[in-house]
Amino acid sequence: MAPTPTAARPHPPGRWAGTRIDAWLAGGLGVLAVLHVLLLPAGPAYAPVDEGRFLLAVLGPLALLWRQTAPVVAQAGASATVVVNAAAGYPIGFLDWPAWIALFSCFDVGGRRVRAAATVVAALGIAGYVVFDRGAPTGQLPGIVLHFLVAVVVGELSSRRTRAVVAEARLVAESREQALAAERLLLQERNRLARELHDSLGHTVNVMVLQAGVGRRVFADNPAFAQEALGSVETVGRAALEELNRVLAVLQPDDPRSAEPFAPTVADLGQLVDRIRSTGRQVDLRTTDVELPAPTARAVYRIAQEALTNAVKHTPAGRIRVAVDRRGSEVVLEVVNDCAPVAQPSSGHGLVNMRERARLEGGELEAGPVQGGFRVHAVLPVAAGVPS
Repeated sequence: MAPTPTAARPHPPGRWAGTRIDAWLAGGLGVLAVLHVLLLPAGPAYAPVDEGRFLLAVLGPLALLWRQTAPVVAQAGASATVVVNAAAGYPIGFLDWPAWIALFSCFDVGGRRVRAAATVVAALGIAGYVVFDRGAPTGQLPGIVLHFLVAVVVGELSSRRTRAVVAEARLVAESREQALAAERLLLQERNRLARELHDSLGHTVNVMVLQAGVGRRVFADNPAFAQEALGSVETVGRAALEELNRVLAVLQPDDPRSAEPFAPTVADLGQLVDRIRSTGRQVDLRTTDVELPAPTARAVYRIAQEALTNAVKHTPAGRIRVAVDRRGSEVVLEVVNDCAPVAQPSSGHGLVNMRERARLEGGELEAGPVQGGFRVHAVLPVAAGVPS
């Protein structure tokens, strides 16, 4: 909820510690008050100068040390000094200035309660001065009222200006935060598109390269198989173009020609495995009757796709085993490449993308060499309400 226009501004740390500016202000006014006592005569109606008058000349300005951190205390101290000074028979001299400055500060930094208390304290101070002063205070009432109004009005104007500056600074900060949030969203979208392009097109291009290589090697000895390989290259190439159109559709969502985004299911793993088999690799696929929400199914498909692509890209032969099992509230994907021992791979785009997909779904992924080959093992949570 936004604060009301009269809400008090927060006090700086150390409520009872004056600021450096307040200290200089109190010290300067104290020096002026003492000089006023020394240089100007008191008048026949007032008591002669003594230690008490010097003490009060210093105490009045000293109250301004707390004009910003505790403005009502400063107002009470300055007003009390004026009343005590009048009761002791001394002329007011320079002591009214700290009282007016304190009143201004109450209206500048305080809320409704602070302003109301300051008004009461100032009125009591004025009344005490009028009652106890030995001169002719009633003749000074117009000037006193004018000073009172000036302190109140100027304090209110200063408070409004400060609130406007704070509001403007808040708007600038909010605008900057919104710009940073938009930039983060843009970066996340770019990273998502980069993962989609790498996982989908990277897979199909690798399969096409392998199929073309197989067709070239057996073209002379087995032209029928070579022709089949070339046909598979054409099929996979068309699939790659369709997948590219789906990814680019994200950048042009209002284009009526845009295709629907690819939403793979576990059943689509069969077609994925057939592509790998067309390169000459033996692939075993085992899936249970798994029904998954769309985001989880997409993550399973993409992780399996990347794991299969890495298997045929980095190893020339060996059986590849793919298994997808539903275990309660989790789905487990395991891709094992039976191959010669391999070193721990570097964290390229493929492994980074697989781990990121698992992380975004709230799951975990492990990838590394095992006895007899290389294994990718992912465990992803399944949203509640999806039957197991």
